Amino acid sequence: MDETRYARQIMLPEIGAEGQRRLCGATVLIVGLGGLGSVVATYLAGAGVGHLILADSDVVSLSNLQRQILYTEAEIGRPKALCAERRLKAQSSAVSFETVTDGLTGDNAERLVAAADVVVDCTDNFATRYLIDDTCTAVGKPWVYGSLGAFGGQVAVFNYRSGIRYRDLYPEWDELSDRAPASGGVIGPVPAVIGALEALETMKIIAGFGEVLDGRLFTIDLLNLNNDIIEF
Repeated sequence: MDETRYARQIMLPEIGAEGQRRLCGATVLIVGLGGLGSVVATYLAGAGVGHLILADSDVVSLSNLQRQILYTEAEIGRPKALCAERRLKAQSSAVSFETVTDGLTGDNAERLVAAADVVVDCTDNFATRYLIDDTCTAVGKPWVYGSLGAFGGQVAVFNYRSGIRYRDLYPEWDELSDRAPASGGVIGPVPAVIGALEALETMKIIAGFGEVLDGRLFTIDLLNLNNDIIEF
């Protein structure tokens, strides 16, 4: 553990040397490397999370660059997982990576989730979130949920100490799983805010500080900064 690199975190009494050791020894699975995943991966690598599993089946496109901060114009058409790994390695050489260019699937979900301490949902579709929820429940791992709208978003933590699941919040599996991935407009700073909150919740779980959004849904409208926490 490079105490100089992480000094500004270690000096926080809520984290300290022990919290940093936990971060450096942790494995996090990030599912989706778009607007949310770019931010989550950047902050977790910067924080010194020891091993990141990067799962995404998509390639970089021109329209991604407005908000997906890991990528460049030269990488258009290349797999996001490989481009993200290259960028993050340059930022944080002490962090190790596994790239999964098939994304999270029914075939690999159990293996990938079992290898992680925390799973972070950075996807844009219900079917993958249900897969994350079912697999995390079966394997016994917590996961951090995030979703976006045009000018707002949501964050919650599932399958943590309360045992509350994503299916408890959204029980309409048949109807929601058939919906196409979200394709509406979004302004770049929105995934930055929601992704940063997801990264923070992940760090809280690993290092054991603060009050986790365990079975609670945080919502924010960034047009007017109205926000709320819904207990369920």
